[in-house]
Amino acid sequence: MLAALMTELGQDKLEIRDDVETIGFGPGKVRVAIKATGLCHSDLSGMKGTIPNATPMVLGHEGAGEVLEVGEGVTHVGPGDRVIVNWRPACGACEHCHRGESNLCMSGVAAVGTPAFRSRGTDFYRFMGAGTFAEEVVLEAGFAEPIPDDVSYEAAALIGCGVTTGLGAAINSCDVKPGETVAVIGCGGVGISAVMGAKAAGAAHVVAIDPVASRRQWALKFGATAAVAPDELADAVADFTGGFGFDHVIEAVGRPVTVRSAYEAARRGGTVCLVGVGGVQDMVPINLLELFAGAKRIVPSIYGGDDVTRTYGRIIKLIRAGRIDLEALVTHRLPLFRANEAIDLMRSGESLRVMLTNG
Repeated sequence: MLAALMTELGQDKLEIRDDVETIGFGPGKVRVAIKATGLCHSDLSGMKGTIPNATPMVLGHEGAGEVLEVGEGVTHVGPGDRVIVNWRPACGACEHCHRGESNLCMSGVAAVGTPAFRSRGTDFYRFMGAGTFAEEVVLEAGFAEPIPDDVSYEAAALIGCGVTTGLGAAINSCDVKPGETVAVIGCGGVGISAVMGAKAAGAAHVVAIDPVASRRQWALKFGATAAVAPDELADAVADFTGGFGFDHVIEAVGRPVTVRSAYEAARRGGTVCLVGVGGVQDMVPINLLELFAGAKRIVPSIYGGDDVTRTYGRIIKLIRAGRIDLEALVTHRLPLFRANEAIDLMRSGESLRVMLTNG
């Protein structure tokens, strides 16, 4: 089958091969045909090593597909079922799972070090335990989360990471209340999803901040009441909060300068929600006095900030109620493809960089 391979850390192009095979199928495993996969900025972080993973590997973690085969002991899905690839499955037994924090469960981490592909005598791992840049993948059973038939594969793929991460940051981590003010810094797939989540939660103002004009237009289409460039953020604080500061600021970039901007834009006692993934060398300049005096909550949000399957369910209910439109997001968000189309695109390393950066 076709798959896009990263043979060594730091390479800027993926190698496309058509002789890749899946390995490791057996008890407790599920074999899935990938029907749609997103090109997420986290995949670029995997190529750089910002997000660590065993190498060589197949990238991709935002995907959905059809179950082809299940191993002994797998009962929650069967052949023909439609599934989201859930890169943070819950074991149901650890302390985090008992507390309803399945997004913090670490049981799926072992899958990162388990080979799932083979090509030309070399075993390849899956990025974040998923590896969706392939036409098929063998997954641990918990990575395959069933979805209803009325959710398209394309929409389900986005739920598999970007939408759950962004929308969950707004409705779970920030717990946005009707009438509150929200700013979202960074309007890629995650940031746009945070905008949709804040709107669905009833925010009075949702201000999107991004240096790219086209992304600001996306934000307006998906629920932002205003969209401004970074150098206009201070004016937005004055215009939409009277200088008081936003109740919630969601940072979806992962850079020290944007985290600092988020902190400054939040009101005293407000929430600074960190969604973007930075590196170990990225330090944020915030002093202890302002942390104390500002009383601002700094809240990292991992994969929606709540039980993952519960957030999946909330998103599906919002789709059915017409409160969010993922099909429109699929249309507007270019970095989403059927598996073979994504692989064809990735034959060009430059295209891959562009799409990951814009995603």
